[in-house]
Amino acid sequence: MTILRTEADLETIYGTCSEASLVKEIDFLSPGYQAFVTHSPFAILTTAGPEGTDASPRGDKAGFVRIETPRTLLMPDRRGNNRIDSLRNIVRDPRCSFMFMVPGNSNVLRVNGRAEIDVDPELCASFEMEGKAPRSVIRLQVEKAYFQCARAIMRADLWGEIETLPDLPTPGQMMKEITEGAFDGDQYDQEWPERAKTSMW
Repeated sequence: MTILRTEADLETIYGTCSEASLVKEIDFLSPGYQAFVTHSPFAILTTAGPEGTDASPRGDKAGFVRIETPRTLLMPDRRGNNRIDSLRNIVRDPRCSFMFMVPGNSNVLRVNGRAEIDVDPELCASFEMEGKAPRSVIRLQVEKAYFQCARAIMRADLWGEIETLPDLPTPGQMMKEITEGAFDGDQYDQEWPERAKTSMW
């Protein structure tokens, strides 16, 4: 058998984790963890629902996720593609995680807890950018917080200098391919830069 199916199977291969791996996990945001949140311009929001799991990139000016208390975080739901997959999941299953990244720093901060969606007008207005407020704010009640070892970022050389950009298809080209030409990908790519400028927030 080469498939691991139990925790005992896992421990046979991986052994036990180090003391440092356990000691860093707390149920609130320490001053050091708060500093990481304050300086982060990018986070990955993960949720779970009846259809499965979802991971959504979230970004804004550094500190866009607000620390309401050491046990509560507020994330504005900025304008996006309006699929609202993450929000649909949260209203059905509040389990949620934020993973914060800071450019140039090889560590990431992981925060797990339970989320709710708040549409209080004053709260949403407090996150206004360029005259535009988010339609809702995700409030995460912190249950676990810990930083992730830097090896993954270091192996990826994520913050290293990129000498040559990979030749990837554009969003329009991908949608044109998926729809076998039914979607006008060329027009989508042509209009995207201007559309992005006027719909950032």
